[in-house]
Amino acid sequence: MKKVKKEDELKPEYKRSELGKGVRGKYYESYKSSHNLVLLNPEVASAFPTEQAVNKALMSLIVKSKTAKTLTKKSS
Repeated sequence: MKKVKKEDELKPEYKRSELGKGVRGKYYESYKSSHNLVLLNPEVASAFPTEQAVNKALMSLIVKSKTAKTLTKKSS
């Protein structure tokens, strides 16, 4: 069988009418549910060299707060 070379289907430029109607916010809910973006103040951001450093510091605070809650509860 002889293979037929297929021409490249991509055009160098497209008209807006060729692209169809776009839907605003089509993926918004799924994106929002899977991403959590937090903006840090510049002073706070400058204290951490990487995002891993921020996560490590926050996790240590979470662990400390959980242990502190158990230490401050009144025993019955």
